[in-house]
Formats: sequence, C-alpha cells, structure tokens
Amino acid sequence: MNIFINGKPVFTQCSTLYELRDKHYKNTKNLITIFNGFQTYDDFIIKENDNISFIIKGQMPSQDEFEALMCARHTPHVFEKVKKAHVAIAGLGGLGSNVAISLARTGVGHLHLVDFDIVEPSNLNRQQYKIKHLGMFKTEALKNEISEINPFIEVTVDTVKITSDNIETLFKNEDIVCEAFDNPQAKAMIVNTFIEKFPDKKLVAASGMAGFESNNTILTKKITDNFYLCGDGTTSAKIGRGLMSPRVSICAGHEANTILRLILGIEEV
Repeated sequence: MNIFINGKPVFTQCSTLYELRDKHYKNTKNLITIFNGFQTYDDFIIKENDNISFIIKGQMPSQDEFEALMCARHTPHVFEKVKKAHVAIAGLGGLGSNVAISLARTGVGHLHLVDFDIVEPSNLNRQQYKIKHLGMFKTEALKNEISEINPFIEVTVDTVKITSDNIETLFKNEDIVCEAFDNPQAKAMIVNTFIEKFPDKKLVAASGMAGFESNNTILTKKITDNFYLCGDGTTSAKIGRGLMSPRVSICAGHEANTILRLILGIEEV
C-alpha cells in the first residue's frame, strides 16, 4: 500500500504501525510516533494514504523532512491547503502579531505583514516581540521571529501606514485579510474601504477585547458573506481599562482560527 512517512510517499507491505516502526527505526531510542496527526504509543492497522511521522527526540531532522515534521500534529490534509494560502495582516500589534505567529505555526504559505510602527516597551505586555526588537519596525521584527519558527513560508512586508488610498494596492494579491488595528477610526476605515474595494474577498476583523472581562464574551460572528467580526463588540481600550495579553490573545486566536477555517472552505462560524 502507499503511505507517507515523514512527508514522503512510501510503498510498504507492513500492516501495522509497530511493524512499520520496527522496519525503519528498530532499536531507536526516544522515538515519537505520530499517526494521522495524533501522537501515540499504541499499535494501529495501517491503511492506504495514512500519514505517519517518526521523530527521534533531541535529533535535528534533515532539511527535506523538517517541514513535514513541523506539521506532523496537524489534522491530516490540512497542510496542503494552508501552504497555498495568501493572507495579509493589517496591523502588527497585540492582535496582528499573535495572529501572524499562529498562522506561521499552522503553515500558511504566504503571509503579508503591513504596519508602519516601531516596537516600543509598552508593546511587550501583549505583543509577540522581545526586548531585542525595541526600536525596530514591527514588520521586520515579526518577519525575523517568523523565520525562527517556520523558515519555509514566504513573508512579505510593507512598512507603511494603511490609508483608504493604498488599501486597493496593498491587498490586491491576498485571499484573506485580517484587520488588527488598535484605533477604532482606523478599524472603521479599513473595514469600509475594504468591503467597497474587494466585495468578493474575505475580511476578518476584531472589536472589543480590552481589560480582563470574561473569556466567554469574546465571540466570532459572520456579519456578511465575506465579513467576520471577532470580539465582544463593546470593551474597547479607554482610560482605566487597558489592553492585556490574555484577552487580546483570545481574540487573536478567534481571528486566526476563523482564517484557518476559511482557508479550508468552512464559511460558517
């Protein structure tokens, strides 16, 4: 039968996972076995097109195996679709930097990062930057971080301020755009302009994730056929209520998972 081992097509006459393991990795210590996205210590019957990964713990894999092993814990057949996707992230603060890292770990093949700002100390409470990034443009800092996580994806950057005049040029090549601004006026501008310029493209935006209110008030709603909104819709940042990592990260997780679902063709929330 034809199966995949560490991302490579293999013909085998083995009928069980243990038999396959013993044939290719007999007497290998510290071996992790992942069977169709699930790490297991048990034996299973192997079927046509099953995806099996064998990882030797503590050992660096060869370059041609590395990408497949990174995605070994994915649900089967997800990686092929996400690798082809083109996603833009507008704004690289608490929302955008977290969304970008999540999508990079998921293996989204093409990320377009857009922001004009630099990293400063107050960003570190909720954004995916480090002290070494202080003073750097967020676009370059985040691109560097992503390259350390997943060097196999294509990351393009535009270090510019997004306006109603440049939205059409900036996002003409993307399948999906993630709105991730802090400023309410900027949010309204990109949403309204994007819907006007790209009525057939998907937009995932956010509203309401400040403070430390209940986790469960953050929701994802489908506003129109192509417009999705994540958040509680009410708790914006203001004097006496700041932006904090846990709740911002929850909302960013909603945005990232909505984008993943759209890539996979799942349009309902």
